[in-house]
Order: sequence, then C-alpha cells, then structure tokens
Amino acid sequence: MSRRWIVLNILLFQLGWFGAVYGGANQMPWLGIVVIVPILLWHLARAQRWHLELKLMLLLGAVGCVLDQTLLSLHLLSFPASDWPAHLLPAWMVALWLLFATTLNVSMRWIKGHYLIGLVFGGVGGVLAYLGGEKLGGITLHSSWTLLAIGVNWAMAMPLAIYFSIRFDGCAGSKT
Repeated sequence: MSRRWIVLNILLFQLGWFGAVYGGANQMPWLGIVVIVPILLWHLARAQRWHLELKLMLLLGAVGCVLDQTLLSLHLLSFPASDWPAHLLPAWMVALWLLFATTLNVSMRWIKGHYLIGLVFGGVGGVLAYLGGEKLGGITLHSSWTLLAIGVNWAMAMPLAIYFSIRFDGCAGSKT
C-alpha cells in the first residue's frame, strides 16, 4: 500500500467528517452526503476487491446505526439542525460510519489484530470525535452519561470493526 494512498485516505476522511458535521450544524444536512459519496466511490474504485470493502462498509454502517440510534432513542444526544425526523439518525451520520470503514484497510491498517489497542483507541477517539462534532454544532450531547455511553459504544465497536476489516479486506495487496 503506497504512502500516497494512506495520506489521501486520512485527508479524505477528515474532509468528509468536516463536511458532514459542518452541514449538519448549518441547516445543510445534504452536504455530508455530497462530500462523502464520491469519497466512498473513489475508495471502492481503488480497492483491489471492491466487493469486500463494500461488505465492510455496510456491516460497519449497520453497527454504527444501531449504536448511534440507541443513543438518540435514549435522548442522550440529538442533531439540532437536521431536516430528518428528530427520532431518526440523520443520513449524514450514517454516511460517516460508511466513511470510517474506508480507513480500516488503508490508514488504520496498523491496528489490525490489536484488539485491546482498538478498544482503548475507540473509547477515547470516539468521545473526541463526538466532542468535536458538538463544538461545531452538529450534535448536542444531553447528559453527563452521554460521553460514557459514546466511549462504551466505540470501545465495543472498534474491536468489532477490526475483526470485520480482517475478514473483509478488499485492499490487501493493493499497490495504489
């Protein structure tokens, strides 16, 4: 895997994350979709076995939707500027989970097989990402328990994501 692809993967993830959260915060929930979908398609086009990467995206997207929808249903968080029904996870959050999946076999390849590191990385990194989203105004965290719940969700999700990325690695052997 080339360093160029790894760096581009990191940059595109950050661009997609910012576009989604900024759009969610500023009455433009479609912005995340507009920014993220081309990134997802580009990633699939670069993957040696795109069908495995697509499976990874869909599995992780489903896991993320269940976790975040649970937090939303428990009224631990909300999405203030969403045109989506308030009781449903906005599409841009779903897109973020799909986007996150594109990092697992590229820029986050180093974490494969390191489940304990993944647990800690997920617990801390997930909380920091949601705090960043709150600072930008894309999400509202309602309770002192919310950060703990996010940390637990991500601490569970990251080892699962690592397992899925090993099982569905469409980028193994890619030189691009």
